[in-house]
Amino acid sequence: MPLRIFLLLVVALGPLALSTEADDRPNILFLFSDDHAVNAISAYGGPLAEVAPTPNIDRIANEGAVFLSSFCANSICGPSRANILTGKHSHKNGFMRNGNNFDSSQWTVAKELHKGGYNTAVIGKWHLNSDPVGFDHWEVLPGQGNYYNPMFMHMDGTQTRSEGYATDVTTDKAVAWLDARDASKPFFLMCQHKAPHRTFAPALRHLGSFDDVAIPEPPTLFDDYANRSTTLATNEMEIDRHFDWAYDAKIRKDERGDVELPGPDRYGTPEYNRMTDAQKKEWDAHFGPRNQQFLTDFKSGKLSQRDVVRWKYRRYMRNYLSTVKAVDESVGRMLAYLDDNDLAKNTIVIYSSDQGFFLGEHGWYDKRWMFEESFRMPFLVRWPGVIQPQSKPHDLIQNIDYAPTFLEVAGLDIPDDVQGRSLVPLLRGQPTQWRRSLYYAYYELGEHAVPQHFGVRTQTHKLFYIPQTGEWNMFDLQRDPLEMKSVHADPEYRQAREKLEAEFVRLRQQFDAPDFSTR
Repeated sequence: MPLRIFLLLVVALGPLALSTEADDRPNILFLFSDDHAVNAISAYGGPLAEVAPTPNIDRIANEGAVFLSSFCANSICGPSRANILTGKHSHKNGFMRNGNNFDSSQWTVAKELHKGGYNTAVIGKWHLNSDPVGFDHWEVLPGQGNYYNPMFMHMDGTQTRSEGYATDVTTDKAVAWLDARDASKPFFLMCQHKAPHRTFAPALRHLGSFDDVAIPEPPTLFDDYANRSTTLATNEMEIDRHFDWAYDAKIRKDERGDVELPGPDRYGTPEYNRMTDAQKKEWDAHFGPRNQQFLTDFKSGKLSQRDVVRWKYRRYMRNYLSTVKAVDESVGRMLAYLDDNDLAKNTIVIYSSDQGFFLGEHGWYDKRWMFEESFRMPFLVRWPGVIQPQSKPHDLIQNIDYAPTFLEVAGLDIPDDVQGRSLVPLLRGQPTQWRRSLYYAYYELGEHAVPQHFGVRTQTHKLFYIPQTGEWNMFDLQRDPLEMKSVHADPEYRQAREKLEAEFVRLRQQFDAPDFSTR
């Protein structure tokens, strides 16, 4: 071929013109969970590391990197997924709250990878109120999905029920797709789990896995919400007053006034009603005696209010950590598949979750807040031959960075309107001028009574504004890592406050953020 024609083809086709017939660009395996707190991943250390290890997720960290300062842009399920697909903040991709519908006509990284020659698939939880676009193949859970015997929606418009446990079924389907894919192309697979989202229903094989383990109690379990926003005490996500989504963890009275344990989950069909008779029998055999013992102790007057909170906390954590255990096993299966099929060396593996989660910190479960437990999200990545094993970068990263990272890995151009930055220089350990702050925005309208709030975080401080009350909260993350006292009004922090407020304004201008009016 004449050189002139070759160069014209390179310009016309971009990076793909230089690929071989087999296309040896890296595969991208994106392993994703829902509501997985970094405090429940042993690679991050923390009080649960010894009692609830995650060896398979840790393997990614040991053979790659665990990012210690990884955060979401909006701590709620659907918006976080939209952040990842678009590389943009919620106000730019239009998916600001869980009730929104994702605009599938907009640019997404899946579409770009598909157009750029990747074999693309998403399997598991989608939760964007739309059908996936940009994928060669998809099988997704309707809405939140179910743990037991879940339904899956398919590209042809049909739905099928799969008997078994959702984490296992999702993994089975991911492996089946890998077996059937076009092996001449690199692949981009999003394997996305429901777990450990509520209702925190463990696999039958994991019932009792943590019954004999002393679950460490967070020092802020009985937080009195002093010295911070007045809205904290009115939030409806306390383990004490509001926790009724883990099975058998809500105390109520029947029509005669007698104490009993709860019936169906008020947020939909209970997992129990989805079970087969055999599954119900095993479930009842485990929980029945434990529930009866609790009722006996409660009715006898042995338990103080704090005792009851601690019982509910332990039940919550045992179930939550048991669902994590199945996710970790799934990660192990996927890593073994890469090993067994000679794919490990040319596959980037990422483990992440849509946001963090409160595991009793501040007396809470759920997420939403810009407090660390909710704002911080896991990001562990293995890229053989590129990432130095056991790396622990401290750089501030955010889920809007995933899309541009995938594109650079694939040798594709990053659109100008993508707001995140490619992490490839950090993965390669290259010196680079990196960001010094992150912008956060939460737009939900009253869910769990958590107010809309907007903020900025640096490596050492955090500032957020609550339009509903006109309050500012500011935290010194070095002196007060548990975020127990706002120092916004403290004269000692005047200079730091002014810098943070100026940075907050700058970031809002940079990202073209909307005003604070309710939307």
